[in-house]
Amino acid sequence: MNEPTNDKKTSGPVLNQDQLRIFFINHLNRIFCAKSHLFERLPELTEHVHFQDLKHAILETWEDIGKQVARIEEIFTLLDEVPSLKNCEELIGFMESGFSGIYHKKEEAELRDLSLLFYLSLIESVELASFQPLQMASIKMPNKQIQQLLKENFDESKADRSLFVQIAARYIN
Repeated sequence: MNEPTNDKKTSGPVLNQDQLRIFFINHLNRIFCAKSHLFERLPELTEHVHFQDLKHAILETWEDIGKQVARIEEIFTLLDEVPSLKNCEELIGFMESGFSGIYHKKEEAELRDLSLLFYLSLIESVELASFQPLQMASIKMPNKQIQQLLKENFDESKADRSLFVQIAARYIN
């Protein structure tokens, strides 16, 4: 039987601690940008929502996002870093395109709500996918509290996404 080898061809790339930290901070900043932007913009959407369950879900998500932003700021503090909103233009542009799509359905309340559900579910899916590699990388971070804070954010984002999917299913049926 052949023994596995530890050369770079079979074991995969190995990041040093500095590279991992740079990756972690850069991607945490992107999530911070997205969450901060949503926290700023979500309350304005409630003024345009027709379906009351959706309005409640948006307000609940807004509260969750406030907690998530605070946790991300705590992670930055634990890493002795400062969160940045620089280099987020493309991400913010993507998010704003979703908002503008919602406003194009101004006269059709049901379609507007459904568009909003689609958009919010999409954003939460992107954030969930972003949290997963950060959770893996956090294993190598010096402070184990970082793992817990990321897990709490991941779990809340997952619950928010599920809520949007449930509401969309009721809305369509």
